[in-house]
Amino acid sequence: MIVLGIDPGTATTGYGVVRGDGVAAPVLVECGVIRTKPRDPLAHRLREIHDGVRELIQRHRPDVLSVEDVFYSKNVRTTVVLGHARGVILLAGAEAGLDVHEFPPAEIKKAVAGTGAATKEQVQFMLTRLLRLKAVPQPSDAADGVAAALTYAMSARVPRLATHGTRDARVAAPAPVRALPQPARVAPAVPGITRKGANES
Repeated sequence: MIVLGIDPGTATTGYGVVRGDGVAAPVLVECGVIRTKPRDPLAHRLREIHDGVRELIQRHRPDVLSVEDVFYSKNVRTTVVLGHARGVILLAGAEAGLDVHEFPPAEIKKAVAGTGAATKEQVQFMLTRLLRLKAVPQPSDAADGVAAALTYAMSARVPRLATHGTRDARVAAPAPVRALPQPARVAPAVPGITRKGANES
């Protein structure tokens, strides 16, 4: 299973690609950011984010898109603009037919660091432990994208029991193992994406 995690933002959108088979420890494949120019019109920046996420999906062929939910700022305009960014990201996932999941920031912190009140530094420290990294993913937006991906990858390892008395009750089957795409499948990078491999500092 391959999970693409996204930390939405209009200026910088962080992402992380995590691979796991539901049994062994998850592995970081790649992380980075999609940057847009502050002086560009909002519509143009949203298109760049959408195109950047589509390029990541085409290159990594993830099974799941895991997106950090809206962070409600005191500044209403900031919250609304962030909602626009999340919208084009969710659209890219839906267009690709991915299984899309949204997680509140506190839930991501709890999944990675054990508490929803964890600091950014505590979450980043646990990322290095859980993914066996030599250094924290940089920049911090990329680390947030990795945390979103890891949240789903870890929750998928917990078997779900069927709930009696409901029409939708089912027992989840083991997640299929998916190999990474071969180099021949790699699409040309979209301008504005900065990425790092798992072994790069």
